[in-house]
Amino acid sequence: MRIGISCYSTFGGSGVVATEVGKALAARGHEVHILSPSVPPRLVGFEDRINFHEVRATTYPLFEDAPYSIALGSKMADVAEHHGLEIIHAHYAIPHAMAALLARMAIPGLKVVTTLHGTDITVVGSDPSYLPMVKMAIRESDGVTAVSEYLRDETYRTFGVDRDIDVIGNFVEPPGQESPDCRAWLAPRATSVLTHISNFRPVKRVMDVLKVFELVRREVPVRLVMVGDGPDRVEAEAYCRDRGFASEVRFTGKQLDIGTVLACSDLFLLPSATESFGLAALEAMGHRVPVIASRVGGLPEVVRHGVDGYLEAMGDVEAMAADAVKLLRDDDLRRTMGNAARERALGTFAEGPIVDRYEALYRRVLGQG
Repeated sequence: MRIGISCYSTFGGSGVVATEVGKALAARGHEVHILSPSVPPRLVGFEDRINFHEVRATTYPLFEDAPYSIALGSKMADVAEHHGLEIIHAHYAIPHAMAALLARMAIPGLKVVTTLHGTDITVVGSDPSYLPMVKMAIRESDGVTAVSEYLRDETYRTFGVDRDIDVIGNFVEPPGQESPDCRAWLAPRATSVLTHISNFRPVKRVMDVLKVFELVRREVPVRLVMVGDGPDRVEAEAYCRDRGFASEVRFTGKQLDIGTVLACSDLFLLPSATESFGLAALEAMGHRVPVIASRVGGLPEVVRHGVDGYLEAMGDVEAMAADAVKLLRDDDLRRTMGNAARERALGTFAEGPIVDRYEALYRRVLGQG
């Protein structure tokens, strides 16, 4: 098949998943064209059958803002026509699915598959100014998927659409050869490492991460690694300085080599207000790192409480800290949970079966099965 994939070029979950799906499809012999405003972070290296197309919105004096959605739809139509694309797989309803529908109008026979990732439904889509267009994108796509049962149900509740939505979760690849040399300089001997990875937006509740760490450090020797960047980073760094433990917290900024960070970690913290899936948690699990997270959104579909880690009520930093102390004081329990987490990540959420499901969906919308 000849497949176009449209996604954001950010470090967030949707861009990661879209890129990894594209790479997996190319490895299976499909021709893949990725369309994005810049090269997605996970699209590194030169690989056969995978192509990148930059989408650039030209600025005109007439326009207050460059019309990215129209530029994206035009680029989709151009790539589809000249490369014979059969499907555009749009990751996010706005602007990707809307642009793909425009391209389908220009290129008859082109099919559109839309994957819903979360904020396009729970935040952007429910905004009255966008809701009608998101609802149309869901209704008019030839196939629609959601990354969790929670998100599928939220989509039905928010938009009242009467169509099938396939739940196809995210996946992780088996970690490569791990050489966690960072432990030598990241944490003194016999000191544990807690890790958090996010875009530092309010929904991620990074201040809760720091409050959990503040409680844990009173009980056991520990360091905290904060990976990512975003609007709440300044407040988080100021809090660490004001509370006198800035030297025990490392803010790394955005990182491409997430695997090495996780290989140096003992526990992963994700106290979000909501998560449609929780890809960062799944990646931690793949590295045998137990997860302590909020019991919200799609996280209970990923993390099994008491098996792969612990799920607590959103905002209950005391319970999360107690869970962390328990695991850090019991090496056997932490290893048992870490092994269970890895088995689940590389079993239930293995790449092969999930890419199989995308291929089956593509064949179905193309009328091939």
